[in-house]
Amino acid sequence: MTATEKLLCEAIAIPSVNPEFLPPKDPRAGEARLADFLTERAERSGLSVEKQEVLPGRWNLLIRLTPPTPPRQRVILAPHLDTVPDADSRQLHPALRQGRIYGRGACDTKGCVAAMFKAVLDLAGSRQRPQQTEIIFAGLIDEESLQAGSRAMAQSGLTADLAIVGEPTLCRVVTAHKGNLWIKLVAEGKSAHGARPELGTNAIHLMARIVSLIETKYARQLTRRTHPLLGCATINVGTITGGRQPNIVPDAYTMVMDRRYLPGESEAGIRAEILALLEKNGLAASLDKGKSSVCLPLETDPQLPLVRRLMKAVGQRKACGVDYFCDASVLAQGGIPSVVFGPGNIDQAHTADEWISREELARGHQRLLHFLRSLP
Repeated sequence: MTATEKLLCEAIAIPSVNPEFLPPKDPRAGEARLADFLTERAERSGLSVEKQEVLPGRWNLLIRLTPPTPPRQRVILAPHLDTVPDADSRQLHPALRQGRIYGRGACDTKGCVAAMFKAVLDLAGSRQRPQQTEIIFAGLIDEESLQAGSRAMAQSGLTADLAIVGEPTLCRVVTAHKGNLWIKLVAEGKSAHGARPELGTNAIHLMARIVSLIETKYARQLTRRTHPLLGCATINVGTITGGRQPNIVPDAYTMVMDRRYLPGESEAGIRAEILALLEKNGLAASLDKGKSSVCLPLETDPQLPLVRRLMKAVGQRKACGVDYFCDASVLAQGGIPSVVFGPGNIDQAHTADEWISREELARGHQRLLHFLRSLP
């Protein structure tokens, strides 16, 4: 194995599952063990380490490669340390098969952690390192849930000229991604005995009509709303709940929709158009937030000097976009120009046989190192 592959395998073997998805006190929960592992390696290489507490027992890990003179610019490498839960215990034991490394987080995003962290270690041990640029490796917590890590860093006052957020992009520089809005919609009816349904108003029947409207007419409407890098906005009805038992006419029913939206759209505008659509079709329901965090779309100017330098370093002529949400938007809203970059294919993220190709991992490390070495 290469040093980067070994680093990735060691990271996979250290569980760092987001606690939001586990029972209390589950031994796999939290990013602290992985952060401690990276801290020990960083300190051994003479790098400065800072822990930024975000939640009890959970902190962002900031590892600094500082130039010999006061820095004129700062670049942040920002992968997240948390993963979704493992499908089974075998995913916590990294495996190498047919040119791939298997394990939970191999793709999302311990592959990025390994590629980015190894690039910083390589620079720390080399004479060919930036003389005017500070580089910060920022291992962030909680990306898989509410992005508490990136939100804390964005609010901390830390400034930078560019943040490269680690996500599996097949080593392409991504300058735009969609926003994510969850909308809870409640339909109200009137309860009655199941033997006399005509005395009640069935909320499930009402919701069925709303779901049909959302998944047909509204979904088609969104296909006409496009972005040059992101394609069209989308809607998905993800959960529905309601009713108490079969012999009672249900008086309330709830669904939660996932709306992926484009730069230029707003939460208020989306909510208003859904309410207007319901009213136009003679349907009534109340809307609420499905989650409290704001997940805005990302749109970073690909002509920014450091973005252009990064694209040149990876051999990319045109910027691209992705349809998922990540920490890049949060950091950009905090005033740090941000892009997304990393080895791996997002199609492998969260899967029961998650993997990353060894070739892709090496490419991510080498291209990122090439970019960092090009900095003044």
